[in-house]
Amino acid sequence: MEKKTIDHVLRSTWQAVAKMYNEEAVKYNSTMAVGFALLSIDPKKGTPSTSLGPKMGIEATSLSRTLKSMEEKKFIQRKPNPDDGRGVLIYLTELGKINRDASRLAVRKFNQAVLDQTGEESIKNFHSVIEKINELTKKKNIFTF
Repeated sequence: MEKKTIDHVLRSTWQAVAKMYNEEAVKYNSTMAVGFALLSIDPKKGTPSTSLGPKMGIEATSLSRTLKSMEEKKFIQRKPNPDDGRGVLIYLTELGKINRDASRLAVRKFNQAVLDQTGEESIKNFHSVIEKINELTKKKNIFTF
C-alpha cells in the first residue's frame, strides 16, 4: 500500500466530507458553506457580520458572497447594530432557522456515524493529532532552517 502524506489525507478527506455535506445541502437549496454560516449565527441575538469571517475561518470576500446568497434565499436579514452604528448584525429568518436545524442535524448524524464506526478513544486520538497539527502550523517555524 502506498504511504500517503498527512496533508494529502487531510485534503482528500476534507474534500469527501465537503462533497457529502454539499449533496445533503442541495436538498435544502443550500450549500455546505451556507450551512456552516447558519450554524455560526446566534439564532437569538444575531451575530455581527465582522465576527463571522474569523469565527468561520474564511476570507471577507468569500463571506460576502455567502451572505449575499443567504440573503437572496431569505435565510438571513441584515440589521444595523444598535450598539455600533457602523456595524451590521446578521439575523436568521424563520426559513434560516429551519435550514440551521437541518444543518445541525446533518452534522450530528455525521459525527455519530464516525463515532459509531471508530469509538470514543479513536475520536480522542484524532482530536489530539488535529490539535497538534494546528499548533505546529500556527508557530510558522516548520520551514525555517
